[in-house]
Amino acid sequence: MNNTVTTRFPPSPTGYLHVGGARTALFNWLYARHMKGRFILRIEDTDTERSTQASVDAIFEALEWLGIDWDEGPYFQSKRFDIYIEYIQKLIDSGNAYYCTCSPEKLEEMRKVAMATGKKPKYDGTCREKGLKNPDNAVVRIKAPLTGTTVVHDVIKNNIVFQNTELDDFVIRRSDGTPTYNLAVVIDDITMGINTIIRGDDHVNNTPKQIMIYNALGAQLPAFGHVPMVLGGDKTRLSKRHGAMSVTEYRDMGYLPDAFINYIVRLGWSYGDQEFFTREELIEKFSLENIGRSAGVFDIDKLLALNADHIKTSQPGKIAKHLAPFLKNLGFDIKDEPLVEGVIKTLNARSKTLKEMAEGAAFYFKDTVSYDKDAAAKFFTPDSLGILKMLIESLESLELFDEKSLETVFIKAMEVTGLKLGKIAQPVRLALTGKTVSPGVFEIMNVLGKEKSINRLKLAVSFIEEKGALHNI
Repeated sequence: MNNTVTTRFPPSPTGYLHVGGARTALFNWLYARHMKGRFILRIEDTDTERSTQASVDAIFEALEWLGIDWDEGPYFQSKRFDIYIEYIQKLIDSGNAYYCTCSPEKLEEMRKVAMATGKKPKYDGTCREKGLKNPDNAVVRIKAPLTGTTVVHDVIKNNIVFQNTELDDFVIRRSDGTPTYNLAVVIDDITMGINTIIRGDDHVNNTPKQIMIYNALGAQLPAFGHVPMVLGGDKTRLSKRHGAMSVTEYRDMGYLPDAFINYIVRLGWSYGDQEFFTREELIEKFSLENIGRSAGVFDIDKLLALNADHIKTSQPGKIAKHLAPFLKNLGFDIKDEPLVEGVIKTLNARSKTLKEMAEGAAFYFKDTVSYDKDAAAKFFTPDSLGILKMLIESLESLELFDEKSLETVFIKAMEVTGLKLGKIAQPVRLALTGKTVSPGVFEIMNVLGKEKSINRLKLAVSFIEEKGALHNI
């Protein structure tokens, strides 16, 4: 037996990766990483009508953004039909499965008879003992036990007991020769050595059927853990009306991947009262025992607050690569990494999203800034003209252009004019950024550098003089 913990994430490529799927992937990935095990990616694309390459690509893109890497795969079920057929034949040869030629009409009749007598509609075993030898258009059914119970030993929900009389000889191969979902999943998990399965609790009812296939093949059962669903604020299953978008849409809205995984892991898992986790802490602390039994409720405001916390505490170099696409969308393709990191340091405490940060950073990268009209009328006054000219003169003589030196210059200006810092800083802020709200002026000038800072102050002087600022602009 392989004792290495081996988990898997098996999405169907019939759409984008959403919050629930991302959480399933994350739980399996974190557990594998925590246990120093293996994490396998498998694409369950047997639904050929709905599966698309675009969806496959979107799933890869989302996992890559989340930083969820895999040790094996991606495997595609559509390329494994020979393996499924081989195992179906083993089940037939061992007497654990059989061919069934009952027509749809016959099956409908069985259903009606069962319903009329108050029984559960299920297959009545007509072909179970016929010993049919691969007739045309036959399905293959598993021989389910007729008595007793099938118990799911669930590491999250504890034991779940199913009465075998409630189950039937379900189909494992359709009449066109294709395997059914439950058969393909089990064969994949056996052949890939999967020994830990963490998935949504909408799969609970599939599990006894899958256990029957394991037992029929004499294969060891994996550990099962069924995770409660993610709900919207109204306690119904998360859907688009709750903001259940694809994972990549959250990326495009300006969320950091580490913030996003921190948030979705907390939709069903806890570690004491701790809310904020780095990726490294999640790997270190994640365990199946701490997955809860109640559904997680998705709250976009909590995600936003957590995102702000991650932006505030992450290293600027780590944020820079995620910020770059947002700057590019605004027309700034910045290659100067130290500059971008300097910009981030001035904005990380005041930005909730990367989109917001990029918009707040735009003034740094523009050649010239346009001034807010009302602010210009208020702060570009005769007094500010003299202040700006004084500062320009002092700044030009500075040899060392850093925050400490800049502070000295402003203190001197306060002494000469008798004005408080705010009265001096506001026209400077407007000159540098075009706005009245921004990071501190010393921080801004330090990032802009001496030449750019002085140039912007000179442009403000010109604006005041040329546009008649002295006469009530």
